[in-house]
Amino acid sequence: MTFHRVALLLGVLLLAIAASPTIFGSVRGLIHDPQHRPVQGSRVVIRAEASDWTQTTTSDNSGEFRFDAVPLGAYTVTVEVPGFAPQEQKLALTSGRDARLHFALTIAKSKETVEVVDTPATINPESSTATSVVSREQISQTPGADQTNSLAMITNYVPSAYVIHDQLHIRGGHQVTWLLDGVPVPNTNIASNVGPQFDPKDIDYLEVQRGGYSAEYGDRTYGVFNVVTRSGFERNRQAELVASYGSFNNTNDQLSFGDHGERFAYYGSLSGYRTDLGLETPSTQVINDQAAGLGGFASLIFNKTPADQLRLVTSLRGDHYQIPNTPDQLASGIRDVENERDAFVNFSWLHTIGSGTVLTVSPFYHFNRAHYSGSSVGQPDPNLTIPEDDRGSNYMGGVTSIAITRGKHNAHAGIQLWAARDNQLFATVQGDGSNPQSQRQRIWGNVQTLFLEDQYKLTSWLTLNAGVRLTHFGETTVSENSADPRIGAALRIPKLNWVARAFYGRYYQPPPLLTISGSLLGFDLAPLHGERDEQREFGLAIPIAGWTLDVSNFRTGARNFFDHDALENNIFIPLTIGHARIRGTEVTLNSPIIANRANVHLAYSNLTVQGACPITGGFIEDCTNPGYFLLDHDQRNTLAAGFNLALPWRAWADFNLNYGSGFLNGEGDEDPTHLPPHTTFDLSLGKSFGENWSVRLTGLNLSNHHYLLDNANSFGGTHYANPRELSIQLKYRFRY
Repeated sequence: MTFHRVALLLGVLLLAIAASPTIFGSVRGLIHDPQHRPVQGSRVVIRAEASDWTQTTTSDNSGEFRFDAVPLGAYTVTVEVPGFAPQEQKLALTSGRDARLHFALTIAKSKETVEVVDTPATINPESSTATSVVSREQISQTPGADQTNSLAMITNYVPSAYVIHDQLHIRGGHQVTWLLDGVPVPNTNIASNVGPQFDPKDIDYLEVQRGGYSAEYGDRTYGVFNVVTRSGFERNRQAELVASYGSFNNTNDQLSFGDHGERFAYYGSLSGYRTDLGLETPSTQVINDQAAGLGGFASLIFNKTPADQLRLVTSLRGDHYQIPNTPDQLASGIRDVENERDAFVNFSWLHTIGSGTVLTVSPFYHFNRAHYSGSSVGQPDPNLTIPEDDRGSNYMGGVTSIAITRGKHNAHAGIQLWAARDNQLFATVQGDGSNPQSQRQRIWGNVQTLFLEDQYKLTSWLTLNAGVRLTHFGETTVSENSADPRIGAALRIPKLNWVARAFYGRYYQPPPLLTISGSLLGFDLAPLHGERDEQREFGLAIPIAGWTLDVSNFRTGARNFFDHDALENNIFIPLTIGHARIRGTEVTLNSPIIANRANVHLAYSNLTVQGACPITGGFIEDCTNPGYFLLDHDQRNTLAAGFNLALPWRAWADFNLNYGSGFLNGEGDEDPTHLPPHTTFDLSLGKSFGENWSVRLTGLNLSNHHYLLDNANSFGGTHYANPRELSIQLKYRFRY
């Protein structure tokens, strides 16, 4: 290792004064009496709705109170003053939000509690970001959402989100950012992993940002998934055993435990699964498709002082996949497999520097490996090419952010630094053992990012968001710099409480470190450069009698759009397309609790995804079409809708419908057509027995509609949707 690489790593670790996306927001408010005089000494309590997390403060001489470093989620704020009726207000806090509440006290009457309703809890009136929030309860009851390999917690609630060729796509791309408790889990590789990084059962809240990002978000910008993990505040020295069994010998089990005191909380879990239906199949038959995995997760929180909090989140998991076959592939002896490993450690120190100022310092380490191993059995076939692709990536860095809220300003600033080392072996050999070829690459890369932004509340109804993100990316052959401005506005229409959003911004996404080079493949390969995006977006959030309707319209233009091709239908080779344009309209609808029993949700998108020649990097292919052509991610209409219903005798039902108008059929540059539309229905039925036992029955794709999903050329070529799956899950909670 050269001196400058050592220096870079030391700089990353020791100078981690960096811009970290955060799960935290702040809550402040004003309390006054019926004569509009400020009330000093009011007792104010903020309490999480899904756990025992709570904080208490008192109002100052101006009748004001404040809570800093509050994790995103659902909360109730209660104000108590002798002689006045207690008041409470509910809100859903999103990351980075400075929520402002107003309590007008009234003279107390016997056993009276006043619930104050201002701006609806599900709408952030200061944000120009399109956001969806999914809770732990939704994940546990949505059919299939808490299975280890499932992404239903996203696709059932987030518009423009769907899974195709075993990869999550959102708004037409598949480069997304995952953050755990506000700390990024970096990964520059594109679509080389199909396994999860953690289990959905370990999630408390999932915040999905899909556009209009603030300057503190970058790197992977087609979706930002901010995960609030289980912390232990939802447990009181309790453990939970989850056991399940279903179709295709599917098991999905977990043992978790947690506890908390006033200053310390911990949570841990051990998860495992196996199935005979792992990846999407290239034919209607399920052949050679077993999958299995094992993972562990832990979270520790220590409140050293009221101003200092220490958080540690760590995970380790491994997954094994058989690559599914067609009958012809099975007969020819193909028995390919994919083995994946993932591990990370994220540490955070949150320090409150007086009222309204929070510093976060977070070093992290992430390891990710994907090993595709081709193999064959039976009679040697000299015409069969057997590939091997073994890539391991190490990411080491640190992040820190400082958030300052003063008056009308809510400002963030900082730097993000991390270094990465990729080690990849690529090899091929013919089925009879002839013509072996191999190539290994070891490459270092690094990213340094500075961001500055401010959310300025110009009036009580107009908020301006502006910032800039400066990024430097460097590796052996490519060095790039980018300055990306972001500007947005949120306008709250008085009395109606409608919130209109507008945004313009630019993004830079660093390229993967590795590209196979030389004559091994017999194709031309070129260095990959970073993707540069320009996005315009408008949105309107409309509250109606507790319902929330949100509409967004966006257009994204990209240069060097990241995509991938495949060798032998299974090995991912990254490439960049000269230009891409993505246009879409999104609609979400969420209801309040209806008749104390039911709630309804809907997510719809109309999307067009197009690319234009030339191919500018990676796997160079002929591309001569003079205009725009459709990409295989293109599906015009996508709908997910459902309801949750509380039934008598502590039972419940959760129903979901998923509709797609059909993905692109073949190439999109000559007379493009789409595959037929498809609809599936999922249902969960659950019942609790006492405080400790519960059972759930789940049916996925109840109509057994085993349709052709797409005919892309990755992981098996064509892909069919999974057939009907039935399962039963048993939960048992006990104290230890």
